[in-house]
Amino acid sequence: MSSAVQKRRPQTAQQFVLEELRRAITSGELRPGGQIRQDALAARFEVSRVPLREALKALEAEGLVVHHIHRGYFVAELSLADLEEIYRIRELLETEAVRLAVRRLPDGIVATLEGIQREVERAAEEGDVTAMAAANRLFHFTLIEASGMPRLVRLITTLWDSTDAYRALYYAEDPHRKQAVREHRAVISSLRQGDEEATVRWLDEHRAHAVAALREVLDLERD
Repeated sequence: MSSAVQKRRPQTAQQFVLEELRRAITSGELRPGGQIRQDALAARFEVSRVPLREALKALEAEGLVVHHIHRGYFVAELSLADLEEIYRIRELLETEAVRLAVRRLPDGIVATLEGIQREVERAAEEGDVTAMAAANRLFHFTLIEASGMPRLVRLITTLWDSTDAYRALYYAEDPHRKQAVREHRAVISSLRQGDEEATVRWLDEHRAHAVAALREVLDLERD
């Protein structure tokens, strides 16, 4: 087992497998629609099938994998219609959360976002899709959680979880990473000025660009 994997290994085998599978899905190593071969993964992670099955059940509950009787587990696959619906619901919910966050704007949140953005930009420059996806998620949820509405945050989290595998497809392309960096900077600038409308508008554009890019990717994969 590599030293990098050993460093990531938490206390229990199930937690370890869960984190590794989630990382493989969100990084694009395991692509949407791909079969999850349990024997190979058990050997790779040096665990029995028991923690692997428990981790897969947890990921199924999150919507990241699906189980087909007599066929096994597969990475969840969304249709273009599914993806567009999820992003539309995100727009509705996140707009409410962000408006509340801008009005409250807790002390230090802009500085916190600037620190996270430095990690986003480092990962973008290095082409580290996994790190960029993680930093991007932290950036958005730091702002969303500032709304002070935990139930709303949980709903938005569910929507993000269901599209994690597709985020890797978006960040795999350098122009998309650069686009995201520019849009994050614009969001921070709008927040610094306390401009609610501009913040919402930039986040709307951010989501719209992601959907447009993923629409092209999914169209190409169908051809």
